[in-house]
Amino acid sequence: MIKLEKVSYSYPDGTLALENINLVIKKGEFIGVIGKNGSGKSTLALQLSGLLKPQAGRVMISGIDTRDPSKLPGIRKLVGIVFQNPETQFVGRTVEEDLAFGPENLCLPPVEIRKCVDMALAETGLEKYRHRSPKTLSGGQGQCVALAGILAMRPECLIFDEVTSMLDPGSGITILETIKKLHRKGKTIVYITHNLEELHDADRVIVMEKGKIRLEGKPESIFSDASLKTLGLALPSLIELAENLKMHGIVIPWKKTSSPQSFAEEICRLFLKT
Repeated sequence: MIKLEKVSYSYPDGTLALENINLVIKKGEFIGVIGKNGSGKSTLALQLSGLLKPQAGRVMISGIDTRDPSKLPGIRKLVGIVFQNPETQFVGRTVEEDLAFGPENLCLPPVEIRKCVDMALAETGLEKYRHRSPKTLSGGQGQCVALAGILAMRPECLIFDEVTSMLDPGSGITILETIKKLHRKGKTIVYITHNLEELHDADRVIVMEKGKIRLEGKPESIFSDASLKTLGLALPSLIELAENLKMHGIVIPWKKTSSPQSFAEEICRLFLKT
């Protein structure tokens, strides 16, 4: 669905954000992107959404070249992006008005706009907040509004840039579960985070450093790569515990490291023979 060919980008102060990036994202994939601050993750997100044009190379979204300004309205229908701070995306006085903004700008008829808004509210569980100001909601609810605003435009691909970093753990889990549900329904997901634990179920993980892709592969192979620590990334606690147990002859299956509950169940099964 999205293809980057030798993409490079530098900011006006000379900072090199991306260097010679080659990447293909297939329709329906869940791609995780990790890396330290300044590794180029957010710049990559802006390139994938067409909000930034490459200074070298090209980005193709469903066959559309993002360097062509006449094609940007079409790209907006295909790709949506949700940022770290949801308040930067609020434009309406109420949640309902905020969600209608995108479809209105796509020049959809009023009846279709209503359907888009109702669908987005249902997907994110925000029906009871439709007449509230988005600025009066909690951080987690506000992030749901930002997500719903993008869903209302019915894009095929959704990009999430550190969307749980400002939320409490409970709200973060809720947002992540909503994103996984959208993936199960066929949406293409690009999920950018600094928290490896959130990428256990991704189809593929990309590790970035200094504007380059350093590692790429299935979560299980990436999380077991010794070079992660040299890239300044810490293993998820359950993965690290499983690796330590493995050195003592106790093997915990990968799928059992997805949550404390499943990990504990496997430990009980091994030692209690249940």
